[in-house]
Amino acid sequence: MAAYLLDTCVAFWYFDGGLRISQEVLGILRDPIHDVYFSDVSVLEIVIKHRLGRLRLPQPPSRLLPSLARKHEFEILPLITAAIFRLETLPSLHRDPFDRLLIGQALAHHLTLVTPDPLIRQYRVATLWA
Repeated sequence: MAAYLLDTCVAFWYFDGGLRISQEVLGILRDPIHDVYFSDVSVLEIVIKHRLGRLRLPQPPSRLLPSLARKHEFEILPLITAAIFRLETLPSLHRDPFDRLLIGQALAHHLTLVTPDPLIRQYRVATLWA
């Protein structure tokens, strides 16, 4: 059994039917033997972008995101202090604070981060993408 943390874009693609995700990765994420996490960091990013008008959603994030996580049987991963402190040791390869927090979470919880982002894949964090 493995555990996976979804990058925000991957979560949206998955919620939208998974057409932008390879069949190999979809197969892994859909296998009930694996735990798949949707992060509070992604929730924060989505709420901020929605509030700023950069992200249109059919419902408010407070209604939409918990419903989608339940529907797809993703566990919500809370942001804990240990994950935040991981940022102290990360090299400055990526400026996006949300991505850096996801990296911190993946490291703190020993998760594989599912991401297409080549900058994230430069860190010493387990990643999955094909």
